[in-house]
Amino acid sequence: MSFELLRPGDRPRGTVAPSDYGPDASGKWLLSDAFDLATCALIVVLIISVLWTFKDYAVSNDEVVQHQYGKLILDYYLSGFRNPDVFSFDNLYLYGGLFDIVAVTLAHLIPIDVFDLRHILCALIGIGGIAATAATARLVAGPRAGLLATLSLALCGPWYGAMFNHTKDIPFAAAVMGAMLVLIRIGRRMSSPSGADILALGLFLGAALGLRVLGLLIVVYIGFATVLYLPWSAGPNTLRRAAAAAAIRLLPALILAYLVMVAAWPWSALAPMNPIRGLFAFSDFHYPIRTYFAGRIYKMSDVPRAVAAALARLRGKVVQQQKDVALLSLAIVFPLACQVILHGPAFTGMRHFLFVLPPLAALAGIGLDKALAMAGERRRIVASCGAAMISACLLWDASVLYRLHPYENLYYNPLVGGLAGAFRGYDLDYWFNSMPEAIRRLEAYAKASARETGFEPGQVYSVAVCGERVSFERTVTLPQLRWDFKPEWNQSEFFIAPTHMNCDQDLDGKVVATVERFGVPLAYVKDRRSLVKPPTAKVISHVPID
Repeated sequence: MSFELLRPGDRPRGTVAPSDYGPDASGKWLLSDAFDLATCALIVVLIISVLWTFKDYAVSNDEVVQHQYGKLILDYYLSGFRNPDVFSFDNLYLYGGLFDIVAVTLAHLIPIDVFDLRHILCALIGIGGIAATAATARLVAGPRAGLLATLSLALCGPWYGAMFNHTKDIPFAAAVMGAMLVLIRIGRRMSSPSGADILALGLFLGAALGLRVLGLLIVVYIGFATVLYLPWSAGPNTLRRAAAAAAIRLLPALILAYLVMVAAWPWSALAPMNPIRGLFAFSDFHYPIRTYFAGRIYKMSDVPRAVAAALARLRGKVVQQQKDVALLSLAIVFPLACQVILHGPAFTGMRHFLFVLPPLAALAGIGLDKALAMAGERRRIVASCGAAMISACLLWDASVLYRLHPYENLYYNPLVGGLAGAFRGYDLDYWFNSMPEAIRRLEAYAKASARETGFEPGQVYSVAVCGERVSFERTVTLPQLRWDFKPEWNQSEFFIAPTHMNCDQDLDGKVVATVERFGVPLAYVKDRRSLVKPPTAKVISHVPID
């Protein structure tokens, strides 16, 4: 479909008026606009895509321990609060376990592989975040802005590529965006917010806190929204009464959020100040984890800080849309400013800041819609060129993600030279999502060269892997290939590793297969048999190579 260009005041057949999604909205979402229908169709396509491709994604480094954490939380409740193991399981007690509780529960009800289930669930929540982004942009600027916001986030590689196995960051980001949508709705009717909106705000805030303590940021956004949407044209007494009334109306949401948080995060209930302690503990997390940035390796506490955005000053009478944009801008600028000032941990690219992408996409939809409206005021050729440029950029992003699949999170923009420019200079496949493809290439090599390279039907070969054992064992099919079982890593006959953080250089060997995109190697498969001593035979009887 094309983006229809209109002059101010024009209203095409079948569309809704600004009042239908403006300050006096009744809360009903009318799907009479073609852009609304296109947005819904895109959401359906995304769901189909998730269900078609979820098996293409590997198990991340965190998923095993996170799933175990969910089991420990449920054990704590089922034991009548007598099993304290959940409070000594590494440092995970400092996080909420909402996603993991849901995943563990569903695993008992749905008979599929538990990690496949986690990937489907996380991706569907990610699509929910896209839907919340679309609804927010639509509420602020109309149906066309909603569609543009949907496309902006759905075609964002760091978001789509993370949807399947960032099982804490994506649900958290979706909850934050849901809270922002509801906050704007409440702000527009601050004098009489609906009960449904208050309930939704409490659930979204509780869900965010039940995932990461950074959900406390939403409390800051609530305070900002309360101030922003007050009737500042009224006198001081009226203003004070309005502020007090708003606080009372929002109190039930905060209470509900606290209850949801406690249910998903047992440690937060052990002492009233534990959530605050958790926030400070999180800001002090400094593991010996390294990250790549502009060709240099940094510790997670020393990653360079940068701020490239600022809130516009609000002068005089501020229109409704400007207030909404200011609130969305706060959700982007404030957490980044906190990161800069407090020097919190930062590593693996956008991983810990995925929650700023939905409000960014919402602002992109609003801004592009405004640009198209301004173009519509000029000559028709200018307007058509503007629409064509936007469409071309979106189609190009879609083609890049298609060619990167299933490594969409490796999308790098032209400022660093794309994926080739990021190679050996920025974080790449840090979850080693390319492991299944590397294993399939190793198995193809083994089958194709069994006689030439001396593969013996009964011999078991050790494979050293720079990644998760669960992901390896879920993928490998040849019984001759086993997860590294040698006393020393460098005694293994084969080695597979991503090029991320130069892990592929840890062991030498003959490169027999490469996983690559756009000509950039993401992982290598190495045959090391000529470099290691003949192993003590560990034989399995009469198993053919194919």
